[in-house]
Amino acid sequence: MSPTDPSAPSRPHPARAAATPADDARSRGARAPRAVRAGRTTRERAQGVHLRRALTLLLMTLVLPGSAQLVAGNKRVGRVALRIWLGLLALVVLVALVASVWNGLLLKLGANMALLGVIRLALVVLAVAWAALFVDAWRIAAPGALQRRQRVALVTLNGVLCFSVVGGLLFSAHAIEVGRGFVTSVFTGEEVTEPTAGRYNVLLIGADAGEGRIGLRADSMTVASIDQESGRTVLISLPRNMQRFPFREGSVMDEQFPDGFDCEGCYLNGVTTWATDHPDLFGLPADASHDQLFDAGMDATISAIEGVTDLDVNYWAMVDMRGFEDLVDAVGGVELNVRGRIPIGGVGAPISGYIEPGVQQLDGYRALWFARSRADSDDYSRMARQKCVMSAMLQQMDPTTVLTSFGQIADAGANMLETSIPPGEVDRFVDLALKARNEPISTVSIVPPAVNTADPDMDVVHQMIAAGIAGDTGEADEAPATEAPSTEAAAGSGSGSSGSGDGEAAAPDTVTGGSIGSRDEGYSANETSDLGSAC
Repeated sequence: MSPTDPSAPSRPHPARAAATPADDARSRGARAPRAVRAGRTTRERAQGVHLRRALTLLLMTLVLPGSAQLVAGNKRVGRVALRIWLGLLALVVLVALVASVWNGLLLKLGANMALLGVIRLALVVLAVAWAALFVDAWRIAAPGALQRRQRVALVTLNGVLCFSVVGGLLFSAHAIEVGRGFVTSVFTGEEVTEPTAGRYNVLLIGADAGEGRIGLRADSMTVASIDQESGRTVLISLPRNMQRFPFREGSVMDEQFPDGFDCEGCYLNGVTTWATDHPDLFGLPADASHDQLFDAGMDATISAIEGVTDLDVNYWAMVDMRGFEDLVDAVGGVELNVRGRIPIGGVGAPISGYIEPGVQQLDGYRALWFARSRADSDDYSRMARQKCVMSAMLQQMDPTTVLTSFGQIADAGANMLETSIPPGEVDRFVDLALKARNEPISTVSIVPPAVNTADPDMDVVHQMIAAGIAGDTGEADEAPATEAPSTEAAAGSGSGSSGSGDGEAAAPDTVTGGSIGSRDEGYSANETSDLGSAC
């Protein structure tokens, strides 16, 4: 019989023939652990899928709030949340695009107190709603099906995401409230006034509360006359040592000094002190509060400014020189063209150093001394330097700087500024300031040689101011005719300029006290149609 004969009986393989029942049992026992291990891997894989799903839901909630609910939860809630989020995102993108073209938009929006209140409330509601979506996404993820360590990791991640988002939104809401608090604490006026002849007239007072001084003393007084449409501004400066000036007709001070402020040693910067020393004339008791005395002093000072300028003052703003130092530091300093060596100190105190000539970035301390130093100069040179600081701050405090340094600016502003402008008018004046940045600033100064500050000719003073405002509005040819000023006044009104009104100095090589010009010639920055070029 052939080995390949199919009819031959089969013989078992030697190895198989050697197998015993015991061997079969061992074989079945060896396969059992592999089956157990295969079952455990299946559970782990299921848990891995569940973990990835949970992570996806959380990340979806982070990027697109409501999307987790839309795919795995309450679809109605998801649709509403997602639509709100996409709407807000589109609004932010639109504002960003407009702001990239008009960089004053954000600053203007930020000055609207009602809008800030709405945004703050919206941020709080958004924070609460977003937190609820995170919690709901965690619920949808069914964390009970995960291993303990996976649940702990997921809880930690969810908490970090939730608190980061919610914390950021609530911090933003707090920052907005700080800004609103700053505005309402500084802009304390209640009465809204209308412009006169198309212009807002704001009295700017630089005051000093330095060591050894009781209260605030006016070191500089300037009326900013602002066109209500273009924002174009004329700075009208009055010297603190002016005497024998009239007060607004019918005011308390006019009744006491019908022939002008002619008492012994009485100067313009002493009006406030005189008024607070006579509270009874303003209907105040002898024990009047500080605020009552301040109001009386400010009322007296405004009546003096209106008497001198023949302008109606809409609002006032008082800047404390010490707080000004903090403001300059808050915006990173100010760039100024230092025309001459400026002493730090002096006039009753030792000179501790100098600000050297040249174009340089001054910090708050040196910018303050640039503006107020009187050593080796006179009051009128200092007034010219102060105008240059005003111009530089207006040009260099761009909206981006203001927004990025808002916290520091708010802190400095709360310590340096007080004004009668109502909170509701802040956005109007922010808009005017943004427009003014693109316009040249004109200046008129009631100083020698145009005016004898000890005995001013008020007709000359009023003509100078009227001409300055008429020139600023482009209506010089239509200005009302007035008697020509004296020879001295005519010479002084043109001093510091080339006579063409372009703001260039008549004698550019003459620098006195850090300002182009001299007391006898007049200082360029004190009488110019373009303050920027005169500085």
